[in-house]
Amino acid sequence: MFPRLPLLTLSLLILPVASVAARPPRVRGEARVLFNGEDLAGWDGDPRFWSVKDGAITGATTPQNVTPANTFLIWKGGRLRDFQLTLKYRIQGQGGNSGIQYRSKDLGNWVVGGYQADFETGDTFTGVVYEERGRGVLAQVGERTIIGADGKPKIAGSVGDAAEIRAGVRKGDWNEYVVTARGNYLVHAINGRVTAESVDEDPHRRTMEGILAFQLHSGPPMVVQFKDIVLKTLAPSRQRGSTP
Repeated sequence: MFPRLPLLTLSLLILPVASVAARPPRVRGEARVLFNGEDLAGWDGDPRFWSVKDGAITGATTPQNVTPANTFLIWKGGRLRDFQLTLKYRIQGQGGNSGIQYRSKDLGNWVVGGYQADFETGDTFTGVVYEERGRGVLAQVGERTIIGADGKPKIAGSVGDAAEIRAGVRKGDWNEYVVTARGNYLVHAINGRVTAESVDEDPHRRTMEGILAFQLHSGPPMVVQFKDIVLKTLAPSRQRGSTP
């Protein structure tokens, strides 16, 4: 087993995507508020799917307006290295799936690949550590994993009972998601409960920095929303190994 990193706590119209300057997000000391609650200033995505509604970033598909592939809203304010991201999300629609991309790559045309804090309307993927366009699931709900040089995750311990963790997710309602990355150590938590942890020891496929983005998944009609998005930069940490 490897030691757990304690979570840090932070106290914390439909409008098209715009390229013009608007009210900038606020800065609170080391914590940056990434969304101003009014428009998508500082973000870039396909305006057919992304807007602001009821004070929240909103990604939506309908039977008349579908996306043939996963599409992403990309934060243009910088690159993530060691950080803690706190936000609230809500997802609705049968079969809906979304996620928070971090330390990821912009592949062009609103396509993103990399680490993802996954969530959905179903009972399987919410809280897992996932890699979009990469190695797939890196830690299931309840797992503490080490990802070896072969790119395959191995279970190294538990962060709790998966059924109990899933029971703490409010379906169709707002949930708080906290993503923490320090060195090669990744932690996901929802509503104050750690859902999954990974140490990525794959030197060829892990990423130590990259972009932030939100996913709107292809498939059945769905709506996903994000608000209260706060980013805190953390002091660099040494890489963790498979033993304490």
